[in-house]
Amino acid sequence: MSGHSKFANIKHKKEKNDAAKGKIFTIIGREIAVAVKEGGPDPANNSKLRDVIAKAKANNMPNDTIDRGIKKAAGDAGNVNYTVNTYEGYGPSGTAIIVSCLTDNKNRTASNVRNAFTKGGGNVGTTGCVSYMFDEKGQIIVAKEDYETNADDFMMLALDAGAEDFSEEEDSYEILTAPSDFSAVREALEAAGVPMVAAEVTMIPQNYVTLTDEKDIKNLQRILDLLDEDDDVQAVYHNVDDFDE
Repeated sequence: MSGHSKFANIKHKKEKNDAAKGKIFTIIGREIAVAVKEGGPDPANNSKLRDVIAKAKANNMPNDTIDRGIKKAAGDAGNVNYTVNTYEGYGPSGTAIIVSCLTDNKNRTASNVRNAFTKGGGNVGTTGCVSYMFDEKGQIIVAKEDYETNADDFMMLALDAGAEDFSEEEDSYEILTAPSDFSAVREALEAAGVPMVAAEVTMIPQNYVTLTDEKDIKNLQRILDLLDEDDDVQAVYHNVDDFDE
């Protein structure tokens, strides 16, 4: 487990400036487009779209923005040509980084990702070079300040819904699921009135490393900042502990 508070990290990201919020909305907008194309515009019949809508609400995306995104995606379904591309590589001191992208121009995205790694002293590797160090899991974070409950009762609720693991931190609860069970667990918690600050399928490192060299820390930040500025990048996963992005 990571030593830092996942909730504090999420809270920090959400409190960033409007430009960062715009980036999050762009990411979710593309996910809505792909979900609608794959399963249609009706959330009742599209579990992937329901999950994206839940993610949108957790990130404070207004309901009318979500609705507009779904309608636009439904109208443009034949024109949505985003493809999923995943890049793996090494940051400073051999740290592991995975970059998940949704792009309409694979060459542009590959060039931008490679450039980000290079400028931070890292390099893009081959498929599978670092992903074996991560586990794909559904992850749900619930802030204690949003949800007063008995931890044991909450754990039983999550496990009964199909969760694999439940852990309590100082300021939050973390629930992990198999990717295939994520939608069912999230919806069961939602039905029970549990507010979630984050809920998505993610990549969790099996082990964390700590960077102590100032240059390594700056280089990793450089890589992450450049990737964060790229609209094609949906998510970045790394195995560096106590690193506030």
